Amino acid sequence: MPPVPSLACPQARPHFQPLAFVDLETTGMNASEDRIIEVGVVEVDADGVREWSSLVQPGTRIPPFITALTGIDDAGLAGAPRFAQIAAELHQRLAGRLFIAHNARFDHGFLRNEFRRVGLAFQPVVLCTVRLSRRLFPGWSRHSLDALIERHRLDVSQRHRALGDARLIWQFWQLAQREAGDALLTQTVLQLTARPSLPPHLDGAIVDELPASPGVYLFYGENRLPLYVGKASQLRRRVLSHFSSDHRIASEQELCQQVRRIEWIETAGELGALLEEARLVKRLVPLHNRRLRQSLQLCAWRIVEGPARLRIELAEGDDLFFDQDEALYGLYASAALARSALRRMAEQHQLCLVVLGLERTRAGRSCFGHQIGRCHGACVGSESAAAHTARLYAGLEAVRLQAWPFAHPIGIREGDVVHVLDRWCYLGTARSHEEMHALAQTCHAGFDRDVYRIVQPRLAALAARIVALPQAA
Repeated sequence: MPPVPSLACPQARPHFQPLAFVDLETTGMNASEDRIIEVGVVEVDADGVREWSSLVQPGTRIPPFITALTGIDDAGLAGAPRFAQIAAELHQRLAGRLFIAHNARFDHGFLRNEFRRVGLAFQPVVLCTVRLSRRLFPGWSRHSLDALIERHRLDVSQRHRALGDARLIWQFWQLAQREAGDALLTQTVLQLTARPSLPPHLDGAIVDELPASPGVYLFYGENRLPLYVGKASQLRRRVLSHFSSDHRIASEQELCQQVRRIEWIETAGELGALLEEARLVKRLVPLHNRRLRQSLQLCAWRIVEGPARLRIELAEGDDLFFDQDEALYGLYASAALARSALRRMAEQHQLCLVVLGLERTRAGRSCFGHQIGRCHGACVGSESAAAHTARLYAGLEAVRLQAWPFAHPIGIREGDVVHVLDRWCYLGTARSHEEMHALAQTCHAGFDRDVYRIVQPRLAALAARIVALPQAA
């Protein structure tokens, strides 16, 4: 990885350092599938300012909207070189320079992929002038290139052409230097180009490859099983936060030292990331994930009508695959935890532990709680069964589980995908009508605690995005 240019050198103004102001025109927005059709570079260093540009034959047709935007069409690219033909020269021009672009992840991502296709590594230090503008001019709400042109009265030569836009970025740099001053510009650039301190066994290219989109990430050690699975609303920011120098807990530091490889899955949004994280943790059982591990002893309380009074009992395993008309309370990883929670609730509401089945006593004798004023005497008839039952229901209401409120599986739209669920179980994410209906017919194990905790609190807010699906056969 090339070093960050020494912008703080007291003998040199920032614009005398080796800089490359870069802009691209492409066939689309996807750096993996679309291609570059024009490159423009303004090189700035102690020897002066030089410009270089080239059209690029992408090997595919130019979409009409790109032609309308740039004026570049298939006929104009007929004799243009392929990227492989200009790769060596362009790579040399950019080598050792601070790579400066507007929305730099876009331009850098396209160039990194194109260089990779011809076998050249490309890991420059990258500065985004959108971020630079936000830091230096925080009072303005808009920082697009058009906004900069209007606000700072930049001289436009060829808008939406690579070299013309690269010139605009160079103009903005000079203006920023004049208005902010060398010291502030230097400090800001150094802050924006600071790279996270990655463990030595991780490839530094991961910093540039991580997307800013929502998704799930997987940390791997020496073998094929992941050490940790996490979710993020912004993958790049969340993943890199693991490698900050101020680890708050020893387990986080231990995890970072073990990571050898990182993979990720982009999702349509936060809901997809939450569901995918829960699914992967159950399937892969990563060593460092504890909160989402599946418990085989999952249980809840159920109230059952008896001949004399209502009684409370544990529902476990398949019993949690409950019907719409049944009420279950609490959700616990073990019977011991369920009893502890019920005991705390009994103390809070002065319920009888004998009536609840948590203690035993001789017939006709009051429980210990009644003797010390913690029970109203339901165990010896001092309190009616109806009154005790009413307070029991009142105490349990705070932990009541909502039964599946639909008579069928549902889909929840998020972006251009649909998450399919049935009876608090996540069946998968569909990207077509056929996939959606196929998932709805999937047999599944039933109640999933983590899916319940993810989806149930959001159901009201998600109502407009819910799609009814046919019941599984």
